[in-house]
Amino acid sequence: MYVNDGKHELKIFSGSSNPKLAEKICEDLGIELGKLTLSHFADGEIGVRVEESVRGKDVYIIQSTSNPVNDHLMEALIVIDALKRASTHTINFVVPYYGYARQDRKNRGREPITAKLVADLIAVAGADRVIAVDLHAAQIQGYFDVPLDHFAAGPILAEYFQDLLKDESKDDWVVVSPDLGGVTRARKLADILDLPIAIIEKNRPRPNESEVLNVIGDFVGKNCIIIDDIIDTAGTITNAADALVSRGAKKVYISATHGVLSRNAVERIENSSVEACVITDTIHLPEEKKSDKIVVMSISKLIAEAIKRINSNTSVSGLFNK
Repeated sequence: MYVNDGKHELKIFSGSSNPKLAEKICEDLGIELGKLTLSHFADGEIGVRVEESVRGKDVYIIQSTSNPVNDHLMEALIVIDALKRASTHTINFVVPYYGYARQDRKNRGREPITAKLVADLIAVAGADRVIAVDLHAAQIQGYFDVPLDHFAAGPILAEYFQDLLKDESKDDWVVVSPDLGGVTRARKLADILDLPIAIIEKNRPRPNESEVLNVIGDFVGKNCIIIDDIIDTAGTITNAADALVSRGAKKVYISATHGVLSRNAVERIENSSVEACVITDTIHLPEEKKSDKIVVMSISKLIAEAIKRINSNTSVSGLFNK
């Protein structure tokens, strides 16, 4: 249980994107979730009222900017502004899933870098610190003009596979990166599980579509774990899974930190050769998207421990690789 250092009381509030995760974090810390009323005016404008005093307190807001992205982002900015005007000591924005992260650079002329724009909006709104999980690109950390703590969910995803590997020979397993850009992520999971890696070389003719050109590494006759940061429409990753099976893989598991699961993603996963899809609860999984193939691991303990250490002014560096 969290024990306050006596300097500034800790309060946690939740936006509407993932209140269940916020409740789990509060449960892990042994505190109650703060009282916050969210509403909408007739024209769609968002209304916010903080229902308790936060003067002089260290406040943490839990809000993923997931679908509907713009509503959840704007809601978070308004909550931050409300808390700033209520004379808090610090405002810490916990954004388990950072939307717009895939727009992190210009691929062509006259395109925005929206990941930077959102970082600026968060800082201008009044956030003193940001806590994020598995940003799509590492350089996004540099987009913020306020301190940012960036944590990886790989060790949490690894817990699922460690249970599978208990009675299995590690010679029969391999971690697979879905593309050349994901090699670092795959290597980290492989190091945790003590497994080799393979790499898929693919071509992406258009957004959310890809074709497998080649697989680098030994995967034939082995169980494969494809690791990515985001599963959006699931087209790319299920295509990769089917390609591995058609080329000789035994079983294929897919995993990612953020289960965006847009459009018919769940249907694609169910109809693919995937054995299981392992994600975390950075994004709330509604009932209509639940499936026997989808396994959800919670990041609540990681975030709770980060909040506890930040609020007691102790080092968080030991959590970066957990």
